[in-house]
Amino acid sequence: MALIECGEEAAKHFAFAKGYRNLNHGSYGTYPIEIRDVFRDYQSKTEARPDAFVRYEYRTKLLDESREAIAKYLNVPTDTCVYVPNATTAIETVLRNLVYKEGDVIVYFATVYPAFANTAKWLAETTRVQVHSIDYTLPVSDKYICDAFETTIRELKAAGKNPRIAIFDAINSLPSARMPFEELVKLCKTHRLLSCVDGAHAIGHIPLDLPALDPDFFVTNCHKWLYVPRSCAVFHVPLRNQHLLRTTLPTSFMFGSPFVANFSSVGTLDDNPYLCVPAALEWRKRLSWGDLRGDEAAMGYMRKLARAGGKMVAGILQTEILENEEETLGNCNLVMVRLPLVLLPGKDAAAATKMSDWVMKVAMLEENVAVYTTFYAGSVWARLSAQIYLTLADFGYAGRALQRVCERAQRGEWA
Repeated sequence: MALIECGEEAAKHFAFAKGYRNLNHGSYGTYPIEIRDVFRDYQSKTEARPDAFVRYEYRTKLLDESREAIAKYLNVPTDTCVYVPNATTAIETVLRNLVYKEGDVIVYFATVYPAFANTAKWLAETTRVQVHSIDYTLPVSDKYICDAFETTIRELKAAGKNPRIAIFDAINSLPSARMPFEELVKLCKTHRLLSCVDGAHAIGHIPLDLPALDPDFFVTNCHKWLYVPRSCAVFHVPLRNQHLLRTTLPTSFMFGSPFVANFSSVGTLDDNPYLCVPAALEWRKRLSWGDLRGDEAAMGYMRKLARAGGKMVAGILQTEILENEEETLGNCNLVMVRLPLVLLPGKDAAAATKMSDWVMKVAMLEENVAVYTTFYAGSVWARLSAQIYLTLADFGYAGRALQRVCERAQRGEWA
């Protein structure tokens, strides 16, 4: 198969509407036309012979072949990998399966995905577990994050409590930043608590070495940076911890069965995205950037574009990117750029959030530029996703579009 050069050539392989610039890949992801065709073919086969396909092709052969492909990519045993619709489902499954005792604590960071913090709070209301949030405001160093984590664990133990499990991101969703998750997993091992890594943005985005990392639970969305149709996530649980997950959510037909069987049939969904993983892995091997191929080409191109594009947009807006002194937060393909918006006196965070939402909506619907905006640490920020189908020119266009929308917002159009 012919190579696909990252940038303008790669963009031809995606089905975007003319003029639509997608700098918000991080929210829902998308996939190439070639993978769309594979997806539709599986859907057609499903509808042509529903029972025959689902019972005797999907469940008995195709699903296992797909799990084998993703396990090989992650360099882990096949029987440690199952598919779930999304990262939220996997982490909810972990949190709701653990049996908590008096004094147990769920530990997470202030930047954790809100759904997980809410689940932990619900569990604190309905079980004996307690929750502890490590509060901090980005930008801070990786060392600060790790020191805060270790200090929290020691303080909890000194108070007679038992830190049971820690939830943390590989890459935060909002505000987006790469977390020192490798070091945090090590600290979990040192202090004997379970590590649950939310790698929603990880696979296809940053290099992963799961055997070296050896987390207790790890989930990552394939429908974001791996170019698989929605919804699809791979959930990795080492053999040593599979006994902790007695049930899926919802409880499947295979309750009480071994790990893989338990997750093989969980309610009726369109599971055909799971079958597209092998094709997506093969497709990305065709990507090129200079002398690089496949993963190295994709990740290298996106990383450089995120750095350069973020600086370009910040220059246009005369603001800044969210980064620490060591420049480790931006070791990913997402970049946070502060928008030049100033709240009027007397306005509160709710007003800032309303302004932020207005900017995002107008940018998408009137400027044809998809970005994600959020209010954080007293400012409104835009999260920009670098992708293989984007170029620096797209970032420039987005920067000028945001400039126009922010000028309108500052005149009060959002109110």
